[in-house]
Amino acid sequence: MPSDQYLIDILKQGSECWNNWRLKNPDKKLVFGNINFREQNLNGLNLQSANLQGIDFRGANLREIDFRQANLFQADFREANLVDVDFSFSNLTNAYLNNLDLRNNKFLSTQIDGANLQKSNFQSVNLERVLARGANFFEANLEKSHLFQAALHQADLSFAKLRSANLVQAGLIRSDLNNSDLSEADLTETELVGAWLKNTKFCKANLTRTKLLNSQLSEADFAEATLVDCWVYGISAWKIKNLDTATQRNLIITRNDEPIITVDDLEIAQFIHILLTNQKIRKVIDTITSKVVLILGRFTPERIAILDALREALRSRNYSAVVFDFKKPSNRDLTETVSTLAHLSRFVIADITDAKSIPQELQRIIPSLPSVPIQPIILDSQFEYSMFKDFGAYLSVLPPHRYQCVEQLLVSLEKEVISPALKRASEIAEHRRKFEIHLK
Repeated sequence: MPSDQYLIDILKQGSECWNNWRLKNPDKKLVFGNINFREQNLNGLNLQSANLQGIDFRGANLREIDFRQANLFQADFREANLVDVDFSFSNLTNAYLNNLDLRNNKFLSTQIDGANLQKSNFQSVNLERVLARGANFFEANLEKSHLFQAALHQADLSFAKLRSANLVQAGLIRSDLNNSDLSEADLTETELVGAWLKNTKFCKANLTRTKLLNSQLSEADFAEATLVDCWVYGISAWKIKNLDTATQRNLIITRNDEPIITVDDLEIAQFIHILLTNQKIRKVIDTITSKVVLILGRFTPERIAILDALREALRSRNYSAVVFDFKKPSNRDLTETVSTLAHLSRFVIADITDAKSIPQELQRIIPSLPSVPIQPIILDSQFEYSMFKDFGAYLSVLPPHRYQCVEQLLVSLEKEVISPALKRASEIAEHRRKFEIHLK
């Protein structure tokens, strides 16, 4: 094995002399011990398979160097000139390659585990099958890079630019991609298991058969993204953006060892799986639908006593009153909220006294929830609003119960409000059962 001084003497004669010596001595093992290449001109050297562990290349001219299969463990390339360098199949574990322009260099199947690559420019670079486990790509530019089957497990890619990158079959298990840009990236069959993807951009990205199990997707942007045949068990999907413009189909909400169950909406995937697997949650849902009574009305200060009396009377009968007081003008969000609450209710008490906002809500609830009884109540001195009679065609709507005062309403509550509503619920269920008998 040549000594350091012997190698230095040849290197001083220039790249042509060095490369000729390499051609004549292909079997010589090159181990560079304490040689300092800092700010040296090493343009065009053939250092293939050389042992350059821990070598200081800071500020050096490394244009067109052949580092294929070289051992560059913990080598320091900061501020070096790296153009047309071939790092293919080399070992760059724990190397320093941060803040560099690394375009036009080759990294095919390179090992860069734990390397510092933050803020470096890898735009359009071929990184196919690289081993970059635990590597630091913070704020790196990887736009249009080729990362097919790259191993990026536990890597830091936060704030990285990955627009239009090819990440097909790449492994990003437990990696940090918070605030990164994956717009238009190809993530087909990519493993993002346990990945951090908070506020990540997936706009127009292809996530076909992507594994998102146990990933953190809060506030991620999926505008016009494709989510098909993805594994989404255990995701956290709070405040996801622009899912309404995404293509969602066959999202698998179960583990690998469970029978496959699919949904077509990422936001409800976690909720559906909880319902299916958590017995306590199912009991809570069952309890809600058996005990909740929704009270709708417009309770002015003069009539707040009606609200309080109804709520207390229902509570004493082991019901849970949910009150929706129309103090504000109705809008789309309010209407959807009321509809959701009605879905969870055993029956609805609708006070149509002084009705101003409630007609619109009833128009939404009654046709869409035919199995939820609606028991209207009204102060005896008033008349029903003109369109209310149209609800007479619905089995779920009972005749209005008229009351003269709070005291009279409470006395008649069980007989004239609660019992008729429960009876109507049974009638609706029986009507449905008889109807279904005739179906094949």
